[in-house]
Amino acid sequence: MTNTTHNKTMKILSGLDSAGQPLPEEMLFLGRIGPLEVRMATTLEELYESQRLRFEIFYGEMSAVVTDEVVQTGLDADAYDEICDHLLVLDHSREVDGKPAVVGTYRLLRQEIANKYLGFYTASEFNVGPLIAANPDLNFLELGRSCVMKEYRDKRTVELLWQGIWNYVRRNKLDVMFGCASLEGVNPQDNALPLSFLHHFASSPEEWKVRALDERFVDMNMMAKEEINPKHALHELPPMVKGYLRLGASFGEGAVVDYDFGTTDVLVMLPVSAINPRYLTYFNETGEVIV
Repeated sequence: MTNTTHNKTMKILSGLDSAGQPLPEEMLFLGRIGPLEVRMATTLEELYESQRLRFEIFYGEMSAVVTDEVVQTGLDADAYDEICDHLLVLDHSREVDGKPAVVGTYRLLRQEIANKYLGFYTASEFNVGPLIAANPDLNFLELGRSCVMKEYRDKRTVELLWQGIWNYVRRNKLDVMFGCASLEGVNPQDNALPLSFLHHFASSPEEWKVRALDERFVDMNMMAKEEINPKHALHELPPMVKGYLRLGASFGEGAVVDYDFGTTDVLVMLPVSAINPRYLTYFNETGEVIV
């Protein structure tokens, strides 16, 4: 991706409303807990910092397949970055080049933008089209590319990310959140316990169920329900997946192995109507800017 392309499409990214007008500063702010702030990225430099953090985690800590282009740029980047909004978690107690360090990020794609440009990224793994078509009165939001610096992977940072997402959802009048969540590793049997737990205890109801594409389908039903120790299964789930569960999310039918990123992906479905009300109250009391 060239800087010229970035400059052209950055106008679609964070910092502008649906009419292309700059958002006021208070609209860019999405939440704060102590020295940590969550807000929208507004510059190319901030986008690059987000991509650099993703590179360090996906390619450094995890098992994403390194290509020559990735090595040269030191960034995790794709075409979707140019049409998405990017949430940043900034630590004001830790500076990089005189600016607060980017310690977490999340990529958000609204339905109106997906329809106009590339579609949803999730559609390459899960058959989301029929569900979206069956709910023409609802506005969907795709969540993806979430990552947090290792030393910040705790409840506080996850809560801050969700505070930011919830404020974003309210401001954009969105109804349903969905996206891929990843378990590390490309051998599904290594994740038999958490996958089976999600299948038996957190499967989406029929009206919200989305199935993995047939050619990529991996059965999540690897263990009988009575064999599962829920406490042990929860311990094996990544923090963001546990955060989804606490909020009231459910999970699609079948998993998908993503060999490029070295992960096994599941489909998360979270209608706003299903969010646990106590979390909505909590987010409304933690630095939200009411609009």
